[in-house]
Amino acid sequence: MADPSSYRPKPGQIPDSPGVYKFRDEHRRVIYVGKAKSLRQRLANYFQDLANLHPRTRSMVTTAASVEWTVVNTEVEALQLEYTWIKEFDPRFNVKYRDDKSYPYLAVTMNEDFPRVQVMRGAKKKGVRYFGPYGHAWAIRETVDLMLRVFPVRTCSAGVFKNAARTGRPCLLGYIGKCSAPCVGRVDAEEHRELAEDFCDFMAGRTGAYLRRLEKEMTEAAEEMEYERAARLRDDIEALRRAMEKSAFVLSDDTDADLIALAEDELEAAVQIFHVRGGRVRGQRGWVTDKVEAVTTADLVEHALQQLYGEESGDAVPKEVLVPALPEPLAPVQEWLGTRRGSNVSLRIPQRGDKRTLMETVQRNAQQSLVLHKTKRASDLTTRSRALEEIAAALDLDSAPLRIECFDISHLQGDDVVASMVVFEDGLARKGEYRRFEIKGFEGQDDVRSMHEVITRRFRRYLADKEKTGEWSDQDGQDPAARATEVPAQTPEDDGRPKKFAYPPQLLVVDGGQPQVAAAKRALDELGIDDIAVCGLAKRLEEVWLPEEDDPVVLPRSSEGLYLLQRVRDEAHRFAIQYQRAKRAKRFKASPLDSVPGLGETRKQALIKHFGSVKKLRSATIEQICEVPGIGRKTAETIAVALAQAAPAAPAVNTATGEIIEDEAPAAAGAAEEPATAGTSDERGLQT
Repeated sequence: MADPSSYRPKPGQIPDSPGVYKFRDEHRRVIYVGKAKSLRQRLANYFQDLANLHPRTRSMVTTAASVEWTVVNTEVEALQLEYTWIKEFDPRFNVKYRDDKSYPYLAVTMNEDFPRVQVMRGAKKKGVRYFGPYGHAWAIRETVDLMLRVFPVRTCSAGVFKNAARTGRPCLLGYIGKCSAPCVGRVDAEEHRELAEDFCDFMAGRTGAYLRRLEKEMTEAAEEMEYERAARLRDDIEALRRAMEKSAFVLSDDTDADLIALAEDELEAAVQIFHVRGGRVRGQRGWVTDKVEAVTTADLVEHALQQLYGEESGDAVPKEVLVPALPEPLAPVQEWLGTRRGSNVSLRIPQRGDKRTLMETVQRNAQQSLVLHKTKRASDLTTRSRALEEIAAALDLDSAPLRIECFDISHLQGDDVVASMVVFEDGLARKGEYRRFEIKGFEGQDDVRSMHEVITRRFRRYLADKEKTGEWSDQDGQDPAARATEVPAQTPEDDGRPKKFAYPPQLLVVDGGQPQVAAAKRALDELGIDDIAVCGLAKRLEEVWLPEEDDPVVLPRSSEGLYLLQRVRDEAHRFAIQYQRAKRAKRFKASPLDSVPGLGETRKQALIKHFGSVKKLRSATIEQICEVPGIGRKTAETIAVALAQAAPAAPAVNTATGEIIEDEAPAAAGAAEEPATAGTSDERGLQT
């Protein structure tokens, strides 16, 4: 690990001008490329105290051994040079977009004497017009088959074309009218190029004028009693309309735009792009990227624009690009896009109307793409096994942690403090064994104390269950489900597994850093449990903390073990947030304060927070109510009258435990744990 101060440039050595910089490692390999409006200000940010840097940035500067820069005249030049260097050096710490599959394009080889229509994949070639990308190659072939009736452009390979020219006999498409047969001289090169240009214009979205021209010709042919020609034109129009129907009409017919949406988590981001030409969705593509560097949504948008338009020009860059966040600064990116297109490009966030609605659709596609990407990794047995082995190696465990339990604390500014426990076995979630905890022994934002209480309660129950069911042996490394049949529980579940907390995990994960890990370890020590490994996952998901260790364990970015720990932590966080929101909604549901005119949610919450319950508020005097911020005397009198007239509400009942939930929170510590029962939704274990 290098010390950044060892290669830090001397004061005044870095110019205060736009430019692009490169960090190199000890082997002179470029590991990061960046641009800056002011090189001096940007590079100074990398050489501050390491504790103040983002974990990813800290990893980069400690891996680097030198930094160098190139001065340019404008920010636009810096943007272009940054893209060129990223493509050339492929730096490991830069965001890397990778297509989730190889998308086929409909290509027209306008760089040939006789342009050819074909399906193309891979890198784009100069002089070739591309349309798409399409989801499947067969979709392109269906479209082309319909279009060739009206635009009989050559589709054959160079070998077939030369053979037909040699023999003087066209291929089958030439005989059935779906090729103009330039190979045998039915049309010359100029006429065939005009057909190809009309084909490209139609595919680019300029459909309305062409269809109106055909309809006019059809009408004129009918008036002149050329019925066969009119019928052929009628069939041509129908074929073109069928081809157009294959793309949804989503915006006005003169709209050319690309819509870019993002779905991201701490480690990865999915990008989806819809290409709209002539108001219709002409293509769609998607990427998934590892967030190797510390990037915001705006940074990801800028990288996506570079990836999408870095090698494009002309009509391939639309006049409007809709994004979820604007790059900062915006002007250089817009100017760069304008130079690629040859005219101004509007880069903006859609706020309302059809474009906003379509952007929401693209966003849903991005979210589904990210979920699908994660699901593919999670469902693979080999990948899960490798993830567990990597965790065991990183944490120095004796065997792979077949059962992992993760705990998270959730509250709203110290109110409604709850905790969640999620269970993963063999790398997969077991939602039937999730548990939820209410924490009522104290108030305030004390996650460390809350974590200690939850771990204590969970493993106190484990010890109690173990006394009833007998000793468990975890030394054989068997799957927990297999061990369940060896030592039957006193009160078995339907599947033969012991109830409640009978199974201990091999690894206990807490959401947090050193303080939370120390609290969990202290709770286990107090209970005399010393055979369960403990670790904490920091919010940034870059660092794994172990008890009594000053430095974290940093798993590689490509590690399947890190990915599994992230999924476990995210699931615990989601489950805790869901329970906390449900409790908060229950607390404010059907409140007598709802009948007070002019009293909004903010002041309702202020009243409940001040008095603790509606019961105490009902017994308060008008002067005491006036002490609440935002409540005047007139409002206080209205509240007092409304509460006096309202009948006391019936006690709420916890549907999971059958307990009555008192209006005034008891001071006693810790309500009973609530098992996550199977619900009626698509996710088991989420119903209260």
